Amino acid sequence: MIARADGLHPGAPALPTLNRSARISIARETEVSGVGLHLGQPCRLVFQPAPPGTGVQFRRVDLPDSAPIPARVQIAVEAERRTQLGTGVAALHTVEHVLAAVGGLQIDDLIIAMDGPEPPIMDGSAVPFLEALLEAGLVSHGGRPDWLVLRKSIRVVDGESVYEAHPSNGFDLDVTIEFPHPLIARQQWTHRITPGVFSGELAAARTFGFVHEVDALRAKGLIQGASTANAVVLDEHGVVDTTLRWSDEFVRHKALDCVGDLVLAGARLRARIVAHKPSHRGTVALVRALVQHAALEPAVYTVEDILQVLPHRYPFLLVDRILEIEEGKRIVGLKNVTINEPFFQGHFPGHPIMPGVLIIEAMAQVGGMLLMRTIDDPSSKVVYFMSLDNVKFRRPVKPGDQLRLELDVLQMRGTMCKMKGTAYVDGQVVTEAEMMAMVRDR
Repeated sequence: MIARADGLHPGAPALPTLNRSARISIARETEVSGVGLHLGQPCRLVFQPAPPGTGVQFRRVDLPDSAPIPARVQIAVEAERRTQLGTGVAALHTVEHVLAAVGGLQIDDLIIAMDGPEPPIMDGSAVPFLEALLEAGLVSHGGRPDWLVLRKSIRVVDGESVYEAHPSNGFDLDVTIEFPHPLIARQQWTHRITPGVFSGELAAARTFGFVHEVDALRAKGLIQGASTANAVVLDEHGVVDTTLRWSDEFVRHKALDCVGDLVLAGARLRARIVAHKPSHRGTVALVRALVQHAALEPAVYTVEDILQVLPHRYPFLLVDRILEIEEGKRIVGLKNVTINEPFFQGHFPGHPIMPGVLIIEAMAQVGGMLLMRTIDDPSSKVVYFMSLDNVKFRRPVKPGDQLRLELDVLQMRGTMCKMKGTAYVDGQVVTEAEMMAMVRDR
């Protein structure tokens, strides 16, 4: 089992603190070498930094003039026991463990150069790739990450593999497997996938197989590089020549495979995925459906989206829409003021005026929306405002007005942020304030 207090495999660097609202790459090159699981051929794999907007790309450096191969579902092809990109001599086989480490760390821009058709299997888990990427240094390098947001539930069935995907404000994974072996039987693993969870709970889970399948698979040209050193092998009595890292290592590895295959969506995912008996072919089919039914995150956020991020509820949710977001720099929100607001019953009856403190609160909630989007699990955090300065009320706000709330980041340091807020009605300034906020655990 993993011994480090932070959950990482022994010897792995700690996870860095990053601005996860920006795109992420690595600071320098790093490499791993070994033989592939199925083809059994040696391969040197080099992770290379990439500019913002590059996405995740593979390159076959052993093939002259070969074009980059994007890690996208559009070029995935059906293959037995593995995820394959492309066909023919330039095809890439068994990319799921590499992509799991990339997706688990939320890396947006990366070049993966390989001098062979299949990444090295290493110990059968994603830990060697995770460690290499962390040692290369993760960096946030500007630009907005692409998010694929699911707005309605979908269901995908591929043979015995059954998937449901539901809207969520994060990436949640619920995986169930069933095998007729006493060490496995039925196992389930459920968690929100964050870099910390992936590193500590999934990355070290190894691929597995059964002794009774070996001859048939090798006759098909598969598992040519497999051994008990790079896979958990089970006979009818138990595991062969190894010890399990978790009693449910089998379902954890299936969850790891799902994380890797879902990278083929080409964007960070906001959805809850429920997978029963997942397979590589089935998860690729799910990704195709997600790309079809989900959408890249729009510039406008409705109140339904806001409710997924902010903890406020009636009568104290004072934001109706987010119009613009420039990650880490600026956010613009909208508040429609109507006579039905509950505070008008007692605030100057007969002469309704929106309380100034609530205009400030509306500003704060818009600013909180910007801060909470940088958090892996917003449901576990809350934004506290620590100070207000230079508050000015320029004109009253009345029923029928529409407040445009613009907040600009003046300073960002760790979990603390200083912002300048300006509220407008019909283009005229009604309120100004500077505010300091901090993200805290609930």
